[in-house]
Amino acid sequence: MKHKTLEIVNFLFNTKFNDNMLEVGVKVPKFELEDANGNKIKSSDFKGKKHVIYFYPKDFTPGCTTEADEFSKDYKKFKKAGIEVIGISPDDVTSHKKFCEKMKIEFPLLADVEKEVSKSFGVWGLKKFMGREYMGVNRATFLVDEKGKIFKIYPKVKPAGHSKEVLDDFNNEKGV
Repeated sequence: MKHKTLEIVNFLFNTKFNDNMLEVGVKVPKFELEDANGNKIKSSDFKGKKHVIYFYPKDFTPGCTTEADEFSKDYKKFKKAGIEVIGISPDDVTSHKKFCEKMKIEFPLLADVEKEVSKSFGVWGLKKFMGREYMGVNRATFLVDEKGKIFKIYPKVKPAGHSKEVLDDFNNEKGV
């Protein structure tokens, strides 16, 4: 069933996701990455908390800037609802620091320079842009409950309006 679901997603969105993409109902893999200030952030730091983990390709690009800006503007609403926000990309700590300062981002952006976390979530894969194929992070978002289980996945994200969509889905989720 998992293979068929990935085929449908890949066909609909012209994106090739890793066959190891996580599914709804599984626990978030353990990870430890540095944030924009060089602090080590672990997946276990979010135990007992609802959280959003969003993967994005690159700091300072148009779509990633839109997505970060919207999460930043809604961040107080997420906090008020008891939801943490975490952004992850392959950019390094220095890039994240500059991006956070420019965009006034208060939530952690994690540097997945080795792409290990992106691979473990299944968002590292083949991308197509203007007739060119290359490997990179496919924009995706995972909603996680207090038990560390994924309850919703957005396998292909349109940055504009995504933050509101995520907040609404958390607020509408029964029992989370």
